[in-house]
Amino acid sequence: MRLGTVEFGPLPTAGLRVSIAALFLLPLLLARGLGPQLVRHWRKIFLVGLINSAIPFACFSFALLTISTGLSAILNATVPLFGAVVAWVWLKDRPHGLRILGLVIGFAGVALLASEKASFKPNASGPASGWAVLAILLACLCYGVAASYTKRYLSGLPALVTATGSQLGASLGLVLPTLWLWPQRMPSPTAWLALLAVGVLCTGVAYILYFRLIENVGPARSLTVTFVIPVFAVIYGVILLGETVSAWMLVCAAIIVCGTALSAGLIQLQRYSR
Repeated sequence: MRLGTVEFGPLPTAGLRVSIAALFLLPLLLARGLGPQLVRHWRKIFLVGLINSAIPFACFSFALLTISTGLSAILNATVPLFGAVVAWVWLKDRPHGLRILGLVIGFAGVALLASEKASFKPNASGPASGWAVLAILLACLCYGVAASYTKRYLSGLPALVTATGSQLGASLGLVLPTLWLWPQRMPSPTAWLALLAVGVLCTGVAYILYFRLIENVGPARSLTVTFVIPVFAVIYGVILLGETVSAWMLVCAAIIVCGTALSAGLIQLQRYSR
């Protein structure tokens, strides 16, 4: 997304990402004979696409004009916090015990890392980083709402139907701003390949897995995977973009992973009686 945003701009990057994902998923949907299910539930699925893809992707693309990919991924790790609150209020899915402790630990790790890296001072090269931070937090809130909405209104639908329909809905929502703000200068092959990879792998394939996960384990637990995203983002940023990583970042990453394991139920404490 960073490589694409620099040359395409935020809204065209988001629009092209979801369009590529939709073009990748639609033939798979039709080959499975799932078209009628999409037609039957298209309104709700398209709404999920706006909340879960169009708005968040636009927010992240905007933020990446100013802040690093590592910091954006760290802020993205607040998604489980929003998701847990939304699921608690809306679906009455109240977290208990170690899940609450895991959410607290994971968010604490995110807060510690963000406190060192985030800055709200004006940036001459783009929008102030404070606006970028708020944009990502808005995206995280949208993810939390969309996960609970999917569980409540789209439960039982095949993941391929929800994934394909959501990307079609997001594409329709972003088509006009994408065309209006399309760059006058043709982006480089690197930018095109970057968005092709993001559209097919990180959106098309990933959302099939994501919506299946929501169906099987619920929205709150599904969103805890975002605690792990900063670890991968930091590694990719170092390898592909030349970003630096400090010992403090590694310590905070370890805290985040521990919180993820607790909140997802991967680590459980058992009480033994004699």
